[in-house]
Amino acid sequence: MKKLHIVLALAILPTSLMGGSALAQDHHDNRTYVEHKEWKKGAPVRHEDWDRGDKVDYHQNHLAAPPRGYEWRMVDGYYVLANSSSFQIRTVVRIQ
Repeated sequence: MKKLHIVLALAILPTSLMGGSALAQDHHDNRTYVEHKEWKKGAPVRHEDWDRGDKVDYHQNHLAAPPRGYEWRMVDGYYVLANSSSFQIRTVVRIQ
């Protein structure tokens, strides 16, 4: 009986340890360059792109201060300044 418990514990332990790495995966922007020809002034950013992007500190990245209601995000190798409620693009800057 004790051997059965040990065998079951040894069988369960590796699978429980592997599950944690799947939960820890980050689904944010991996900062790779993807060309977005659809990102022009006045065009909307797709919600998937906006949500995937990281909020950017404009001081630290030498960007212009965003107007009220706008924010900078880093998405697919670009800094995108867009309205935080309508997602309408105001400025797009490619990261060098």
